[in-house]
Amino acid sequence: MSEAIKHKIAELSKQLEEHNYNYYVLSNPSISDFEFDKLLEELIRLEKEHPEYLRSDSPSQRVGGQVTREFKSVKHKYPMLSLSNTYNEEDVRDFDERIRKAGLSGYEYICELKYDGVSISLTYVKGELVQAVTRGDGEKGDDITANVKTIKSIPIKLRGTSFPDEFEIRGEIFMPKKEFLRINEEMRKQLIEEGYDEEEIYEKQLKNPRNATSGTLKQQDSKAVAERKLDCYLYSLLGENLPYNSHYENLMAAKGWGFRVSDDMEKHSTVEGVLKYLEKWDKKRHDLYVETDGVVIKINSYEHQKFLGFTAKSPRWAIAYKFKAQQVSTVLEKITYQVGRTGSITPVANLKPVLLAGTTVKRASLHNADIIEKLDVREGDTVFVEKGGEIIPKIIAVDLSKRDMFVESAGPTKYITHCPECNAELVRSEGEANHYCPNEMNCPPQVKGKMEHYVSRRAMNIDSLGGETIAQLFDSGLIKNIADLYELKKEDLLKLDRMAEKSATNLLAGIEASKQIPFERVLFALGIRHIGETTAKKLAHYFKNIDALSKANVEQLLEVGDIGERIANTIVAFFNDEGNIEILNKLKQQGVQFELTEEQLTATSDKLKDKTFVVSGVFNKFSRDDLKKAIEQNGGKNVGSISGKTSYVIAGENMGPEKLKKAEKLGIPVISEDDFVQMVQ
Repeated sequence: MSEAIKHKIAELSKQLEEHNYNYYVLSNPSISDFEFDKLLEELIRLEKEHPEYLRSDSPSQRVGGQVTREFKSVKHKYPMLSLSNTYNEEDVRDFDERIRKAGLSGYEYICELKYDGVSISLTYVKGELVQAVTRGDGEKGDDITANVKTIKSIPIKLRGTSFPDEFEIRGEIFMPKKEFLRINEEMRKQLIEEGYDEEEIYEKQLKNPRNATSGTLKQQDSKAVAERKLDCYLYSLLGENLPYNSHYENLMAAKGWGFRVSDDMEKHSTVEGVLKYLEKWDKKRHDLYVETDGVVIKINSYEHQKFLGFTAKSPRWAIAYKFKAQQVSTVLEKITYQVGRTGSITPVANLKPVLLAGTTVKRASLHNADIIEKLDVREGDTVFVEKGGEIIPKIIAVDLSKRDMFVESAGPTKYITHCPECNAELVRSEGEANHYCPNEMNCPPQVKGKMEHYVSRRAMNIDSLGGETIAQLFDSGLIKNIADLYELKKEDLLKLDRMAEKSATNLLAGIEASKQIPFERVLFALGIRHIGETTAKKLAHYFKNIDALSKANVEQLLEVGDIGERIANTIVAFFNDEGNIEILNKLKQQGVQFELTEEQLTATSDKLKDKTFVVSGVFNKFSRDDLKKAIEQNGGKNVGSISGKTSYVIAGENMGPEKLKKAEKLGIPVISEDDFVQMVQ
């Protein structure tokens, strides 16, 4: 029986690696994603039931789940040197001239696209991946093997038998453009739900695929890495007993071992061929599914490389040619202003359509009044547009040589003083980058936006109420605020276009069911500026009910973990507004939950009553969430920052040094997770 299981696991592993190779290396899938997932589920089940047959090179190891407490620093066997950069044709010709003057002839160049990601060095022993190390400072890097095993284009076990017993292969790990856009879009939707304005969303989103790749590979949980579908191209083989004495031929061999090597690599015998390659890819690079910022030009023969040698910082036999960031000029036809759900005003540059990095750009965000003033950008100006990180369009400058007398005489752009939707006078608080429309009760985009947020899945979860229906209800005068939703009647709904009886029944049932949504989600659903899901949960559990929260002053709010002065002032202002209080009272009357239930209020003990805790670092026995939950269940409170009122700091590995220093300075006891367990036993 056990031999049969062992054979089954081996057979499944072999099938899955073959399908991985077909999909990620050959781009030629042989089964559907569903069929692949079923095979993987069966393998994982068998390995859980028979852990003695789980191998380190199993395809199941690609799903992640291993937590790395600390990345070990590793010295590179072969230093990972940087390359000299060139930026124009003249530099490339100079490079070729230096090689000829060194006395070489009959040499070949290999041209490879320089992918914009994170350099990695992979070590294989007897056909198995044993270590993956980042470039680091070139001499030492971080061991991120567990994270790299989740990247499906990197083989854990090689194909065939013709590879050396031990070798290194280097490459570039990157985030595909599509994946970068997917993550940013999901992040944007979540931040909108949590009440962030456009400027704040821009600041929090991933800025470019390279930084996103670097941040992902530093994750301590390999499962989180697996969820971000990173990819990798391999470009250099190192070691003894390599099959060939040339770069290109060794990479072709590595391709047969299961490595993903770019098909866009080319061999050229003259500098003219190299220049044609550069010209071709300067135009075609935007069609790729990965960002590329240049081309690496290398001498092919290892003997020639050895002859040319190295400088202190870089090899003499290779250079990196960097493409210029694509930039175009177009006319800024009009500046318009958008009103967000929280009243934030975002100025938008409406451009004469122009092709940039493979896409047509019509609009670019101008962010706020300060940016407009800094650029001195005006309607009718010719502006230079660039894609930040090759993704996000932005205006980088004005072409003043093309500013005509009419634009000049009109003077600098005057930022609007009144809301474009409701004409209320805009406000701008001290320390804020954006202007806001204060008319949150009557400004249509704000009212509709608040309603859409209120009914969203992570808030009140009224899934039968979409944006289009909310707009219909608002425009027809049936609702003016979120409290009016609970007074809707079926006969009113049936008067709306495309509203059938079944739809009306489902909508009313969804509204009624929302009365059972717990207080912490109701608090999030109210759409108070800067109050996301996590903050709403903390406030709900700290104050227990809406009445206590509404009476809290700034000082009391600052006692709650992760509540800063800006958020505290926003909360106080919200509950000081008579319109908000009127809506809250109506919601209470309708039966919406505004306090924690008895079950939520019941703590397992009061051993930690009146004690506050800061939890910091990585723990071995419990997660941080488990510790925080145990603190609350025993009557204690969690806070996010250390102050004189903190009772204890529970410290794990990698606790922030500044927090530790502050705790010691204030004389706050620093305890371990074991000490905490003894406190509550």
